Amino acid sequence: MNRQKVLIVDDEPDIRELLEITLGRMKLDTFSAKNVKDAKDLLARESFDLCLTDMRLPDGSGMELVQHIQQRHPNVPVAMITAFGSLDTAIQALKAGAFDYLTKPVDLPRLRELVSTALRLSTSAPAPIKVADHRLLGDSPPMRTLRAQIGKLARSQAPVYISGESGSGKELVARLIHEQGPRADSPFIPVNCGAIPSELMESEFFGHKKGSFTGAIEDKQGLFQAAQGGTLFLDEVADLPLAMQVKLLRAIQEKAVRPVGGQQEIALDVRILSATHKDLAAEVASDRFRQDLFYRLNVIELRVPPLRERREDIAELCATILKRLAKESQHDLAQLTDDALAKLKSYRFPGNVRELENMLERAYTLCEDNLIKPSDLRLADTPQSSSTGETSLANISNLEDYLEEIERKLIMQALEETRWNRTAAAERLGLSFRSMRYRLKKLGID
Repeated sequence: MNRQKVLIVDDEPDIRELLEITLGRMKLDTFSAKNVKDAKDLLARESFDLCLTDMRLPDGSGMELVQHIQQRHPNVPVAMITAFGSLDTAIQALKAGAFDYLTKPVDLPRLRELVSTALRLSTSAPAPIKVADHRLLGDSPPMRTLRAQIGKLARSQAPVYISGESGSGKELVARLIHEQGPRADSPFIPVNCGAIPSELMESEFFGHKKGSFTGAIEDKQGLFQAAQGGTLFLDEVADLPLAMQVKLLRAIQEKAVRPVGGQQEIALDVRILSATHKDLAAEVASDRFRQDLFYRLNVIELRVPPLRERREDIAELCATILKRLAKESQHDLAQLTDDALAKLKSYRFPGNVRELENMLERAYTLCEDNLIKPSDLRLADTPQSSSTGETSLANISNLEDYLEEIERKLIMQALEETRWNRTAAAERLGLSFRSMRYRLKKLGID
């Protein structure tokens, strides 16, 4: 069996020797170059599975080499070696397409982890996403672009900020990035940052030691430790309080966490993906989100398109959702009438795919003869029915029912965004818990 080959590019003989010895013990063949020219010559003659390059080289920079490899050898992952404290440079390398980075002095356990992860990447082009199980459906141009971006980002370790409206599928996108990458066999840990009480947040993220506070009756592993070797997905990251943002920033920068009440830091090998339905740049401008944390999380931004920008996918989505509903309920398959489908295609869908799923589930339950008509969708009495978002009095038959429907939609959206944490949903809506409980009972939401 042929041994995997690694290209080492550094002008310091001691660093080259250290890397050669370490990788040789990992049963890898190494080739060394002391400048950009020699590296390009070797790349032209040999096929490599990984490249480790210093940032500063006598005849150029490691960034130039990253760009060269991206253009000529896109299946070769590149890791940048930077001086300690040069995180801004490392982030620029990640933006340019580097797989990951190391800081000097090189930490050997961290080096071995990085090399092992990089070599798990397939040397062939990433496999296309399987679109079974109603995941990431649609063949519209925005969805084809999104799939291509997911395949590319899966081959990197750069932090990715996934932006998109509520219900558009940000967690699914994060999961697909994880599943297509070298960490696929390790844990994927999603966490809704808005659903964790602030007083428990540090313990939830970093874990705690027995006796560190009242109620800590045993050691507890945090979310970072649970994601070790895999991916931690921070959903609704804009909801983190400022005090926790500082601690999260340090964990990401140091790649280590200290449990509450612990004395020793625990080294981390975790990829960070984050998302929020809010405008994170606007949150930074309003001083509600730290700018330095924003730059660490938003190394690469991936936008998930809203459903109204890919209306040609609605028919396929509806067919798949209705098949799933029929299978789950063990009843006959329902069909949409042509005018019902046309009605859906003209709707704005502020709640995106999640709203479509809820709408079809309700219509499937209420329709007769397994035929879903426009009246079963209950779109006429909702404020978003028109493409302009304006509401005509002609569409309102009963004001009380109309206002109740608006209230129901907003409460359902808040509950779904907080994973049905009623306290967090009440806070998001500016309600007391008592008022929230009353509304849930009035609207029959269980």
